[in-house]
Amino acid sequence: MRWGILGTAGIAESAFLPALAEVGGGQAAVVAGRDGARAARWAGRHGVGVGVEGYGTVIEDPAIEAVYIPLPNGLHADWTIAALQAGKTVLCEKPLCATPAETARVLAVATEAPGLLWEAFVFPFHDQMRRLEALLADGAIGEVREVSSRFHFSLDDPEDVRLLASLSGGSTQDVGCYSIRLARLVFGTEPDLAGAIADAVWDDGVDVELWGALRFPGERRLVLSCGFRSASDTGARLFGTDGEIRMTNPFHPDVGDTLEVIRDGAALVSEAAAPSGERSFAPAIRHIERVLRDLEPPRHLAIDEAAGNAAAIAALLAAAGSTGRASVG
Repeated sequence: MRWGILGTAGIAESAFLPALAEVGGGQAAVVAGRDGARAARWAGRHGVGVGVEGYGTVIEDPAIEAVYIPLPNGLHADWTIAALQAGKTVLCEKPLCATPAETARVLAVATEAPGLLWEAFVFPFHDQMRRLEALLADGAIGEVREVSSRFHFSLDDPEDVRLLASLSGGSTQDVGCYSIRLARLVFGTEPDLAGAIADAVWDDGVDVELWGALRFPGERRLVLSCGFRSASDTGARLFGTDGEIRMTNPFHPDVGDTLEVIRDGAALVSEAAAPSGERSFAPAIRHIERVLRDLEPPRHLAIDEAAGNAAAIAALLAAAGSTGRASVG
């Protein structure tokens, strides 16, 4: 299977390409950049077939079956639509779009397009999530009442696109979105209120830290914290009526990360989060390639799941920028 990549972003180099090689069923055939010479050099360094100038060159190539889009957030909508309209299957980095309105525009195209669209939340495909879902179904901690999750890292490059309001940057779009996606999976529904305590640190119109809450039906909640100003740290705790589940890395588990079930202060279950040591993008890439070969039905498509995250992000940002409280949707 031949993949095309739009842009030479760091996540393509550090996450997508190594996982594609690990899965072994596909080939990174072409990467496009605004500067063709730079794209060619990048392709040579990272084992991509060829580097070309212009994202449209990849989209128009009839030999390319799937397109990975790791462009800045503000460019996702237009290039995802262009790729879908060209008949490609698309894996677009999260967030799929910068706003709910843009998300609706993209999903309207995706609904009619011959290709499929995924938003690049890869953790729903992990073995850890299947294990979590099984534990919850078995009542390991009773009814889940609260998800508490944080995702922080230090971003000190002032030129980084994630710090540019013009390209829809910000910590909630970049990493807070993961906690939202996790809670929506766990609760199996959408939140109805955002930000009873939402607040943020802003820098040139970009939220560099945010903390807040989303209320879900049944008096359940997500409490989250995200940002670009702390040392790398990610984790989640699920609090239930009978116990707690702790995950040291719910989103990109690696060797050494764990999942634990805690009851009465004791660990009843303690196991490796990623026993195979597989790269975090690998299960999602494998799934997409199997779907395109008619070997399994698609799961976690953007048309089914992306709108809810966009609405929740927008509500949290609205709450943090105004009264501290906003409706979702």
